[in-house]
Amino acid sequence: MNVLMCISSTIRHGSKLKAFGSSDTGKGKSKMSKHISHGFHMVKGKSNHDMEDYVVSEFRQLSDKELGLFAIFDGHLGHDVASYLQGHLFNNILKQDDFWTETENALRRAYRLTDDEILEKALVLGRGGSTAVTAILINGEKLVVANVGDSRAVICKNGVAKQLSVDHEPSREKRLIESRGGFVSNLPGDVPRVDGQLAVARAFGDKSLKLHLSSEPDVTIEMISQDTESIILASDGIWKVLSNEEAVNCIKNIKDAQSAAKHLIEEAVSRKSKDDISCIVVKFQ
Repeated sequence: MNVLMCISSTIRHGSKLKAFGSSDTGKGKSKMSKHISHGFHMVKGKSNHDMEDYVVSEFRQLSDKELGLFAIFDGHLGHDVASYLQGHLFNNILKQDDFWTETENALRRAYRLTDDEILEKALVLGRGGSTAVTAILINGEKLVVANVGDSRAVICKNGVAKQLSVDHEPSREKRLIESRGGFVSNLPGDVPRVDGQLAVARAFGDKSLKLHLSSEPDVTIEMISQDTESIILASDGIWKVLSNEEAVNCIKNIKDAQSAAKHLIEEAVSRKSKDDISCIVVKFQ
């Protein structure tokens, strides 16, 4: 069976926000593992531009396997790159011939391929870019997380939070950026920025910064065990005001995944987060 045919409806279920003040939300369950459910929630921030976040959150059956496909794409300087990622990144990942056998290599190759496509389409997609965090849950047993930028994935096992992604901050990758001919600004009252512009060291797109900016993902593989309670994927609008432990504790007593995602965003907003916020929660019960 063609993998791309199998996931075509998955991509259409990704969610996009268009209007200021609007929100989007949804949930679903695994058919293979009845105790696994997922939910997502999105809220427009207080900026003057349109919502720039996109989400994919769904389980899909591929022959005798089930994949949970979860992703948050946080765009900047426009939403076109994030929109492109929503429609193409999982396609590119799953069409790699070695996805099942060499998953990490397949993910890295697909991330590079997708970034090349975005750069080639810069006249259409614009000069912006997007961060990304993706998680693929295979048969409810194996979790593969990849990310570029500062959207984050956190897993909770036996009440303990563990970060599965890497926050790609310019200050942490200063030497690498400088080795490529770029610089990291650190002005008073502002966060470190690549070439004085972008507040993340890795992202898709951003053609004008690409010589100094990486799209190479960090990849983590985590096995799901009996003590696994939840997975959280969220854009930086949550992580700016909540620690990993606070986020996990915030939802530990909420059984419904969709309600948990909404509650996390409400907590972030109550703590004065002003960014667009997207959140996915996967619950194991």
